[in-house]
Amino acid sequence: MSLASLAGLAGIGAWSWLLTMRGNFWRVSPLRRATLPDEWPEVVAVIPARDEAEVIGDSVESLLSQNYPGTLSVVVVDDHSSDGTAEVARARAEAIGCADRLTVVQVPDLPSGWTGKMWAQSHGVATARALNPELGLLLLTDGDIEHGKGELRQSVCRLRAERLDMLSLMVRLRTVSWWERAIVPAFVFFFRMLYPFSWVSDPRSSTAAAAGGYVLIRPAMLERIGGIKAVKDALIDDCALASVVKAEGGRLSLDLAEKTVSLRGYQGPMGLWRMISRSAYTQLRHSPLLLLGTVAVMMLVFVAPPVLALRSGGGASTGALAWAAMAIAYFPMVRYYRLLPFWAPLLPLVALFYLGATIHSAIKYWRGEGGEWKGRVQDGRVQDGRVEGAAA
Repeated sequence: MSLASLAGLAGIGAWSWLLTMRGNFWRVSPLRRATLPDEWPEVVAVIPARDEAEVIGDSVESLLSQNYPGTLSVVVVDDHSSDGTAEVARARAEAIGCADRLTVVQVPDLPSGWTGKMWAQSHGVATARALNPELGLLLLTDGDIEHGKGELRQSVCRLRAERLDMLSLMVRLRTVSWWERAIVPAFVFFFRMLYPFSWVSDPRSSTAAAAGGYVLIRPAMLERIGGIKAVKDALIDDCALASVVKAEGGRLSLDLAEKTVSLRGYQGPMGLWRMISRSAYTQLRHSPLLLLGTVAVMMLVFVAPPVLALRSGGGASTGALAWAAMAIAYFPMVRYYRLLPFWAPLLPLVALFYLGATIHSAIKYWRGEGGEWKGRVQDGRVQDGRVEGAAA
């Protein structure tokens, strides 16, 4: 049997396993509905924001305009912004008559051992607890998220009805440009492949994950794990938080959002490349062996099937079957993003883009430039007790 034939068989075998044995990661189902609770807990949304003047106003307004029956307030933590983020947030709250439900605070200087977002988030949580001692739930979110009017109401219903400790939604990312349409749905698809949502919700499974743009958590559980300090140095902070919560016996849920969306644009292919490269090598635990394994698996599972299918000879039929299985698996995510079906068979090309960004992520790490975000390098090699290239 030729090498091409073996590769074709390996591809169809891999996709048969992924479609049937990987927690139905590829299926996109409507959010589960829950009955209304007897009482609505007080919710405080915490937004760490660094240079978010362009989007923070819409984010704050969408939260303060929720049709949530209980008490809802917002804490914006200004992380040394230079573009007037705090002023924009205050002005928007005043414009809609909700200034009394918004608190804006400045974060202290970043201490050693913390990532910038975690330090700001921790300060925001402490502020929320001090201002609202009776709060029932914390909503950890970002400054570039526009919240659907009924999303919080439904999330609280589900959290209470299913007795969850933490509920997270992966918000609908922006797909305005052609590059965003090509790359963004695959980002969510690969994430769900790595962390099947059904496994995240299963207390018998060790799989834990969350999406940092929308995390609804019980303050008692956050206190039980030691607060945000438990993940103070995590670059992939959402999944790290979920992992700690689940390890403490907490019940999790992770789903795709219905109406809550990201306002952030990615400025063409380089913006998307940087989004992936920022944390890809961190996900591989900075392991050269895992990087080599990832390259091999991506080439075999995503790239080899169409290459085999488009050539004559051994492996063409099995390659075509594997390519078809891949497109079938990807189509529900394409439909979720309201894109035309022709994007589904193009996943192998997108996989090559991700593979390149992952390799670049490793190179950036070894140069001491990993995890670069808004002027901060947070994931480089540690030399003499500090991260190479790190900025305050």
